[in-house]
Amino acid sequence: MVRLAATAMASLAWGACAVSSASSAVERGAQNPIRKVVTMLQSMQKKVELEGEKEKELYDKFLCHCKTGGGDLQASIAAAEAKGPEVGSSIEAAEGKLAQLKKDVKEHQADRTSAKNAMAEATAIREKEHSENTQAIADAAAGVEAVKSALVVLKEFYASQAGEGSFLQRRRQMPEMAAYKGMQNAKGGVIGMLEVIESDFARLKAETETAETQAASEYDKFMAESTASKKAKHEEEFKLKLDKDQAEFEREQTQKDLRAVEEELAKANEYFETLKPACLQVHVNWEERVAKRQEEIEALKQAWEILDRKSKE
Repeated sequence: MVRLAATAMASLAWGACAVSSASSAVERGAQNPIRKVVTMLQSMQKKVELEGEKEKELYDKFLCHCKTGGGDLQASIAAAEAKGPEVGSSIEAAEGKLAQLKKDVKEHQADRTSAKNAMAEATAIREKEHSENTQAIADAAAGVEAVKSALVVLKEFYASQAGEGSFLQRRRQMPEMAAYKGMQNAKGGVIGMLEVIESDFARLKAETETAETQAASEYDKFMAESTASKKAKHEEEFKLKLDKDQAEFEREQTQKDLRAVEEELAKANEYFETLKPACLQVHVNWEERVAKRQEEIEALKQAWEILDRKSKE
């Protein structure tokens, strides 16, 4: 350090002498040249000190950047690595939910189609049944009226035969033949047969009317229940479609989140690789650099102090 100071002093003294020898006689008397050298050395010392202070400030900021930036970066990397599987699980859950919703929608659509077909089939059967019953009731009613009319005629005829007609027959009948009494004397008679037929027609009409009423009631009940069920399935299907659309939207958002996490992780790793050589691989010993700068400051100080003392002699 002493040799460095002596060398600096000798060099500066030689420069001062050169400047002094080149000056005119008037300039020599005006100012001591050694003072200029002292001032110059002091300025150089101050400059080196200021540069050291600025360099230390930059170094401290650099260390802070490496510590905080590197720590934050590593934390971001860890968070992204942890978030990736979570988002992936969320996507799997969303896919499962979406698949179930799609299945439910198809099932409700199939149920509504089945209900619609069942209602159409029931309507066709009911219309046919109603037509047949209406015709049967009409035929039975017509049969009852026809038999009633026939009975009126036959009863009047047989009533007349039971009176004076029988008297004339008895008077004119042949000895070997019995009096003719008509078909009414057969087992049950024609009137009895027609009365049975009338009863059958009336029973058929009543039974058909009862069956028609019951079938109509059952049809109305089935249609009301089917309509309510179809409406409920339609509303549920509509809700399921909304849920499906929402699930698809959430899945897309989750996939975007996953892509964002992956991009963030890639950028963080890339930046970390850029930061690592500067922060983790030290190429210069800071303490050694500070020590050498301090030696330079001391040498400059010793040099200008020596010249300062010389200028005062």
